[in-house]
Amino acid sequence: MTIETHDITRPSPEIIEALGAIGAATASSQLSKMGVRNSHIFGPVSRSPGRRIVGPALTLQFMPKREDQYDADEYADPEKQLHRHVLYHTQPGDVVVVDARGDMRSGIFGEMMLTYFRGKGGIGVVIDGCLRDYPNYGDLDLGYWIKGLTPNFHTQTDIMPFGVNVPIACGGCLVMPGDIIIADDDGAVVVPAQLAPTLIARASKHHEWEAFSKERLMEGGELKRYYPLTEEARPEYEAWLAAKAGAAG
Repeated sequence: MTIETHDITRPSPEIIEALGAIGAATASSQLSKMGVRNSHIFGPVSRSPGRRIVGPALTLQFMPKREDQYDADEYADPEKQLHRHVLYHTQPGDVVVVDARGDMRSGIFGEMMLTYFRGKGGIGVVIDGCLRDYPNYGDLDLGYWIKGLTPNFHTQTDIMPFGVNVPIACGGCLVMPGDIIIADDDGAVVVPAQLAPTLIARASKHHEWEAFSKERLMEGGELKRYYPLTEEARPEYEAWLAAKAGAAG
């Protein structure tokens, strides 16, 4: 049995590095201002406190299981199991994003699959559903954004893997193969690959004035003057920027 699945187009390392300085909250707010209203993958939460990952999305789609289409045995005809095939595409820095239909009874990946993924250079998973074997892979150094945990394997109950590197709906959010995931303690955000350069430019300016405003607020400055930055405070901000540039030079 031969199964063919497509790989994704990955962004440049420079894009990934620049996005690495942007948190999920900033990405979500700036994307909203750019017209992408819904970029947050709702439901999966971090099980890796303090970790932030940025990487292109390998996508895996699940559908309701129909027994004539899929065997229930965990080890029957392993190469028919598409959740393996998405991992076959893994390159260093990749993130696997799974539409598991919000199912809380199927463990999409377990210890062995995640070990393989990490060994190939994967950095994290975002799953609208569950993982299994959680006590066994705490040392894998991966980021996990999931809805929960279960002892069940992936097709033990009511869903089956159906598509690899296809458009998916994960946590109510459209994820295209190769979209860029920014995930931290606030959650996971989808950055359309073609919008990444614009987001980087906008977020850089946002971070600059926000750093200035935070400094002034810590000194007891007025919220209505410094957040958001008002035009009245802008000359003060420009002087602050010039002073920083002079110090750096």
